[in-house]
Amino acid sequence: MKIGELAKATGTQVETIRYYEREGLLPETSRTDGNYRIYGEAHAQRLSFIRHCRSLDMTLDEIRVLLRFKDAPTENCGEVNALLDEHIGHVAARIRELRSLERQLKGLRDLCQEARDAAHCGILNELARQGSEGGSSAAGHVHGAHGRSVERKSINDKRK
Repeated sequence: MKIGELAKATGTQVETIRYYEREGLLPETSRTDGNYRIYGEAHAQRLSFIRHCRSLDMTLDEIRVLLRFKDAPTENCGEVNALLDEHIGHVAARIRELRSLERQLKGLRDLCQEARDAAHCGILNELARQGSEGGSSAAGHVHGAHGRSVERKSINDKRK
């Protein structure tokens, strides 16, 4: 099958497939005389495995390790267990970070119980005060697993 057919069969965007190929997660494919990549069922299964790992928020490096063991089925899977235990730790840390963020946001929300003019909005005033103090504002930062302040939007992306 061609890349478009693989994309459709696995629900994966073509550019994502190409990215996984560049990252070495998908093996090289044979090509037609017209230089089109030709994929087989093994590619579809591997891509589905990768997508499932990504849905579990695993990094590409973690997936590489898992694929290495998947490709060597007689190897001892102790390292796989350790990898998953470490990943569970990362998830637990993120949950704590997100709960802290939720508490901060609820604290901000409690500062403005009714709609009023923006000049007297408790939320806006507190965000401005925290921003001018150089502290981390509740809506914009959380502390990462290593104690660094991390942009909230990057909580999901900081572990690649």
